[in-house]
Parts: sequence; structure tokens; C-alpha cells
Amino acid sequence: MTFAKNINTLATEPTSKTIAAIQMVSTADVDLNMGRAFALLESASKSGASIALLPENFAVFNAAALYDLALQEQQTQYFTQALSQWAKILNLWIVAGTVPLLPVQQGEQELPPRKVNAACCVFSPAGLCVARYNKIHLFDVEVTDSVGSYRESDDIVAGETPCLVTVDGVPTGLSICYDVRFPGLYQSLSGAGAELMTVPSAFTFHTGQAHWESLLRARAIETQSYVVAANQGGQHTPNRKTWGHSMIVDPWGDILAQAEMGEAVVLAPYDPEKVREIRSKMPLQHHRKPSCYT
Repeated sequence: MTFAKNINTLATEPTSKTIAAIQMVSTADVDLNMGRAFALLESASKSGASIALLPENFAVFNAAALYDLALQEQQTQYFTQALSQWAKILNLWIVAGTVPLLPVQQGEQELPPRKVNAACCVFSPAGLCVARYNKIHLFDVEVTDSVGSYRESDDIVAGETPCLVTVDGVPTGLSICYDVRFPGLYQSLSGAGAELMTVPSAFTFHTGQAHWESLLRARAIETQSYVVAANQGGQHTPNRKTWGHSMIVDPWGDILAQAEMGEAVVLAPYDPEKVREIRSKMPLQHHRKPSCYT
């Protein structure tokens, strides 16, 4: 499998540090969302976090506006300049949930009209964007809630490349929301060296209530990795409600910290020794037999 990698510091010896999952209740008001995101990141930084994860759609919760915002971003770098400045001001690694970005031209391939990537960008404390992951699995499903039918592919182009990046010395696999239902992605990331998985999300209330915790704990257990999941958590429109319950899970599957609903900063320690100990005592990667699974 081909990976997008920033491996310049993958050899860095990771040490114990504090990770934050930022829970929001974003709206269609971009400026309001950006203000709340900064305030919550600032709270995480003041609490000692060196890595913070924003939720999916943190900057805008309005599918109809995605293309116009991506076009504006291309012209003004509204989102990326702000995130770069925040990372520098707060001395924080920011895994920036998702923002709408225009797809990158691939050779002679034509870009789809008025569609965007749901892109998760990672910013270092130096203000550098060190990685971009485009959501691979799109949420095109029927759900028994007040919305009923979700069709992300109407507005979003799926990515095709998993992304492994070093975040504050920690080999980190990037994913987004619906990706969490596809364990093969996480197996490939852990096989490539990931010890931390990030899952920015906007899980619906209905699906979150049923599956959110189970999926996150399963991904942590089967990859023997920390999983940090930042969800949207509240009522966004009269018929759109998200589940919240942002959490950080350790490689044994234990929930270290968890929110409920509404805005929150969820904090927990990352301990590289726990990853090593669990993987050495139960070496799943060495016991896998991929040739038997196809």
C-alpha cells in the first residue's frame, strides 16, 4: 500500500506527553467556529497538551458552502494561515480536524466540478503544514434519524492515500470519521509504524450512540495504539445532532478520558512505554498472516 509520509523525525525517541481531543458544536458561521476553535486550543495548551486534535467540520458545518469556502481558501489561505499562526502562538501540534480544500490536479485527470476534499492538515509549533490527509471513506448511508440519507460524495471527492506523519515525535496515522469502520486502514497504518491514531469526527447521534465507543476501542485494541477521537457534540441545526463523547483510548482499549455533550477539552497522557510493553507481550504484527486473508 502506498503511503503519504512525513518521516523526517520518525526516528525521534518519543517521550510521555499530553494529548487533547477538542469537542465542538460547530455551526454554519465560520468566524464563530474559528473563534471557538482557537479558544479551546488555547485551553488545551494551557493545560499542558503538546498535541491537539480538532473535530471534523470544525470550521464550518454546512455542506452547501464547502466548495465556495475551498475556493476562498485557495485565494486567501484563510484556514491554513490561521492554523499556522495558532500553532506558533500556542506552541502546539495541531491536527486540524477537516477543512474543505480543492482537490489537487493529478496529471491529465479532470477535477470534478464544485467538489472538495475533506482534508485533515497537521501543523507543527513552527507553523508548518507537515501533512495533508484526504478522507478516503465517504459517508453515503441511510440512517434512521431525522436526516435519513447522508451523501458526502455529493460534495466531497474521496482521497486515495493513507497518511503517516510524525507528530511531536509520535508516529501518527491520520483518519477521519467514517474511516473508523474500515479496520484495514488502521492495520496498514500500524504496520507502517503508527503508535497513535487520530479520528476527527462528526458522528451522528444515532450511529454514535450505537457504535462510537465500540469502534474506537476496537481500533485501539487491534492495532495496539493510542486512539484520540475528537467528535462534534450537540445540536447543529433543527434536524442535525451529533453524538459527542470525544475520547482518548490507550493501546489496551481502556478509555483514559471522555467528554459527554457540548464543548470540551479531553486530556490524557500518551506513554510510549505502554505501546512497547503491550506490543512486546502480545506481538500481533508478527502473528498476522495477510496471505491467508485474501
